[in-house]
Amino acid sequence: MTAPTLKTARLSLRQWRPEDLAPYAALNADPLVMEHYPRVLTREESDASAARIAGTLGEQRFGLWAVEVVGRHSFIGYVGLAEPRFTAPFTPCVEIGWRLAHEHWGRGYAIEAATAVCDYAFGPLGLDELVSFTTPGDWRSSRVMETLGMRRDPTEDFDHPGLALGHPLRPHVLYRMTASSWTAFRPA
Repeated sequence: MTAPTLKTARLSLRQWRPEDLAPYAALNADPLVMEHYPRVLTREESDASAARIAGTLGEQRFGLWAVEVVGRHSFIGYVGLAEPRFTAPFTPCVEIGWRLAHEHWGRGYAIEAATAVCDYAFGPLGLDELVSFTTPGDWRSSRVMETLGMRRDPTEDFDHPGLALGHPLRPHVLYRMTASSWTAFRPA
């Protein structure tokens, strides 16, 4: 079963298309967008990432949807759900995440798209909880998490096992949200 298209007032969260590869590669090569990742990606790495993402979204009921601003921009990044492939005290779990081109930051797109994803996750998918995580310095992502009603318990912060000891991006903050808290908090 493939993941459905999700619609909001301004956005379409959809399957990936071949024409998304170039703007996705530009996004992944942007040092501002990739500031809280270990490094920017080459075109080949970006294309491989897109192929993995598109494959998952085409085979499962959820994944990382390509985000389109309807009638304005055919691809601005992704928002969606993923299962982390590393072991940590909070895994297994389902993570909500996003990566948008910086020229589309500050317009509410991440929150609007993530709200649609949460509605889907806690509605048709029937998930009990979502997590999200980032580096302590990524205040933009943390603000999106908090706007969605996610909560952080500093005792659950962790060192990302995919990064070497001493790497400046290894420390991570963890946010959580349950289905019941989403129902009570859901942003308008």
